[in-house]
Amino acid sequence: MNTRIAEQSITAYLSGHASSGEQAEAMPDFLKLPLRQRHRLLQEQPQLQQQWARQYNHWAGWADNQYRCLVSSVIDDSAMFRLGVKDTVDVAGMPTRLGLRSYRHYPEVSASALCGLHPEVRTLFKVATTELNIGFGCGARNPLYPSIDPSGSSTGSAVSVAAHLCDISLGTDVLGSVRWPAAHCGMVGLRMTHKASNLDGVFPLSPSMDALGWVTRTADDLDFLMPRLGLEQHLGQQRPLADTYRIGVLSHIDEGVTSTPMLDMMKQAKSLLADLNMPQVAVQLPELWDCRGAAWQLCARDAWLASKVWRDVFDTELHWSTQAALDVGAGVTDSEHLQIIERMHSVRAGIEGCFEDAAVDFVVFPIDPCRPFDIRNPQPGDSTIPCPTDPDYGQKIGFTPLASFSGLPAITLPIILSADGKAPLALQIMGRRDSELQLIDLAKRLEALRGPLPAASTER
Repeated sequence: MNTRIAEQSITAYLSGHASSGEQAEAMPDFLKLPLRQRHRLLQEQPQLQQQWARQYNHWAGWADNQYRCLVSSVIDDSAMFRLGVKDTVDVAGMPTRLGLRSYRHYPEVSASALCGLHPEVRTLFKVATTELNIGFGCGARNPLYPSIDPSGSSTGSAVSVAAHLCDISLGTDVLGSVRWPAAHCGMVGLRMTHKASNLDGVFPLSPSMDALGWVTRTADDLDFLMPRLGLEQHLGQQRPLADTYRIGVLSHIDEGVTSTPMLDMMKQAKSLLADLNMPQVAVQLPELWDCRGAAWQLCARDAWLASKVWRDVFDTELHWSTQAALDVGAGVTDSEHLQIIERMHSVRAGIEGCFEDAAVDFVVFPIDPCRPFDIRNPQPGDSTIPCPTDPDYGQKIGFTPLASFSGLPAITLPIILSADGKAPLALQIMGRRDSELQLIDLAKRLEALRGPLPAASTER
């Protein structure tokens, strides 16, 4: 009698599956092209479409096996540009799972942000997210910087683009949920101006700070695709592009708050801006700076209040980190919540005046006080939402809440690698309301001057 039938059966089954340790699949050359160049070639040689589709399909299976960022998909070999959508954003006919293990619904209507897409852009994927936007991790791996936690609830949005599975991905950004994973994967991430009208069909976390966000490999790719996303009604009246922008450098970013690697990144970013002949001045936004912790408390309380509504509907066991984040919100009182909302309205009413008084178009600062978290070290903290009693609270609340609390758009792009060559270090640029196209314009100029950022060093 064969006592090893179980081992033999599973070996036979696995023989037809790619393993994570298998030799890397060669990425098709066309995926390495800037999107403008790819589009031009397809216009000149339409026969490339089917050839490239076959190459892509062969690549996609291996890539998702490696990076684990897709949760559902449709096949469309006619797609010129592939769009991934965070699994908290509705796509008609595809399940929305909200990052939960035992919940899904099938919306009949797609989120309003997806309703104006050009036919060249096809929604092919739902991409991984954390539980309800607030839990730890979703299992996705960082394609270019494998020791760096891709982090953020829109992790799948960044990983799918970095893995060349998507050309662009839609996520949501409350306190950095698009900006963090984009930065940590070496991608470009844009948080749009907060507008409640933009969020139909999007699972809300903190409605007064929720915003749409987009991830692409480069700022030029984002610039190329923006007209094809049908976002005119969502963008609002845009500020005109200019030859020169006035740059405010946030003076709160100093050695007492920011780590040496990120200060080095800022030094390089300011040098690039100088080379572009962009005048720079130090700016202070004291009222907004002092609200960074309040932004986290607002998010936590909003999530906790919402949980009293969705618990019975979702009927699922939550990950411990999701529950820990909700517990932070339970500790924010109703009166504190109201005071924070009133404070936010005051900041937003005055933020345009702050830009005017400083005579700047943008304010620049790092994506975070420290370099991205290395997964080779223990996971810090018990919750994705910092609590005021946490050690190092001032550092944990970071810099991303500045755009969130003020409702302003912001873009992040990598500037340099860390000294060990393992992590991308990213700049964050915050613009005035409805300045998304200006932000992309400035990011393109910085990107062109900086040149390509290499993948992680393989040296230990």
